[in-house]
Amino acid sequence: MKKEKSVFETLNEINVNSKAEKKNGLTYLSWAWAWSEVKKHYPDSTYLVYENADGLNYHHDQQTAWVKTGVTIRGIEHIEYLPVLDYRNKSIAIDSLTSFNVNTSIQRSLTKAIARHGLGLYIYAGEDLPQADKVEPTLLNLEVDDDNWAKVLKYIDANKQLGLTEITKRLSAKYLIEKETTSAIKFLLK
Repeated sequence: MKKEKSVFETLNEINVNSKAEKKNGLTYLSWAWAWSEVKKHYPDSTYLVYENADGLNYHHDQQTAWVKTGVTIRGIEHIEYLPVLDYRNKSIAIDSLTSFNVNTSIQRSLTKAIARHGLGLYIYAGEDLPQADKVEPTLLNLEVDDDNWAKVLKYIDANKQLGLTEITKRLSAKYLIEKETTSAIKFLLK
């Protein structure tokens, strides 16, 4: 009997590369597209924008603000907190806050909460770690029966259009890529 995939497994298999956009050096996924994908697979999914005690759709510490959102899929809620930022990704002083800033942060927060369920999670890989604290990547095993290599083969096949440089760069975020591995990837892309 075949085991049913989890929500995470199902959403994590979706390639979001063609829907991702670059702005100011960061990669963003459209909240509308992400929510649409979730609802296609899990129509009963819901989201919630948490209000503060005063009924505002943002929280604050008298200096800056943040939003709190939750996305529930099949009874599992993932919550995301996100600061209200300007176009340079800097916190906005509470007295300069606009409804547009808050709304933008809510939509970004919802997208990140969806990513916690699996959709586009790889976009955010390593964003929360300072450079000095990044964990050393694991060594990619090239043996045919290695689980990591099987995942890499599937990834390469689904993303051939990115080319060797981009694929190697993305894999390097998770794996230590040795010269032989790069050669094998190059061979697979022919």
